[in-house]
Amino acid sequence: MSLKIAIVTDIHHGKDAEAKKGASALSLMASFATFVADAKPDLVLDLGDRISDEDPQTDLRLEREMSAAFEPIRAWAPVHHICGNHDRDFLSVAQNEEILGQSLSNQTLDIGGWRLVLWRADTLIRRPGGFQCPESDIAWLAEVIAAADRPLLIASHVPVSGHSQIGNYYFQRNPGSSTYPAQGERIRDVLRASKVPTVCLAGHVHWNTLTTVDGIVHLTQQSLTESFVMSPDNGAGEACGAFGLMELGSDSIDWQVFGADAFRAIIPVAQTARRWYRPMSDFATLPGHAEREARIAAFQALGEAAE
Repeated sequence: MSLKIAIVTDIHHGKDAEAKKGASALSLMASFATFVADAKPDLVLDLGDRISDEDPQTDLRLEREMSAAFEPIRAWAPVHHICGNHDRDFLSVAQNEEILGQSLSNQTLDIGGWRLVLWRADTLIRRPGGFQCPESDIAWLAEVIAAADRPLLIASHVPVSGHSQIGNYYFQRNPGSSTYPAQGERIRDVLRASKVPTVCLAGHVHWNTLTTVDGIVHLTQQSLTESFVMSPDNGAGEACGAFGLMELGSDSIDWQVFGADAFRAIIPVAQTARRWYRPMSDFATLPGHAEREARIAAFQALGEAAE
């Protein structure tokens, strides 16, 4: 039995900002609602950053407008929300919960032979300090992975793969803001302990990516209102209108992103269950390494002298 999920992320309802076309968010959400009605998914995932923050009062209004935009979608399938950093700059988790009408604590759901892990780790960007993943969120994830008896789809706002941000409009020069910089390695060690097929899905970085770390597939989905991929001058284009559909079966994962920045990946489930060797130590610390390097250097010096 398969699981079908419709996915939207980084809606950024509000004013246009940088390359985000937030003024188009409501009309694009209406298109997403039509897509959900046609696709008939088992559930809908909102990966966060529903708004572009301005101030406490404006953000309350924007989040309420977003909740209203999801109302026709809720008529077709259950909607599960995750908070992004822009949902948290001026609003608390409790305020988001009240507006959306659901708990935003960490949660698991068993559907269609898969376990959906709603890993709602803290997304508040501290000034200074940036993203900090609390120990309680990491411990909760470790417990879920230790108890897993079926494949896992782990959904979060912030990606944890540590994948390169080269070419990213926002994060090439700000890579520490693309993930949990202090806790990323620890989180990946927790994920590596999984004994079942495991896939991680996130938003935040505003592009479609597939990265494999320790045999675990990490996916990020494009923002609904992003335009930086649409024009050479990074912002003059239209919103790409990205939303996704993921079908999780017993043998394969089919993830497709629609809109002007289209993307598709079909991944064998068995591939997500493999784990790589742990990385070897620094070459310089390996037994006999210094002696071997000295021998090779001496040989190369003789060759250069002969020339």
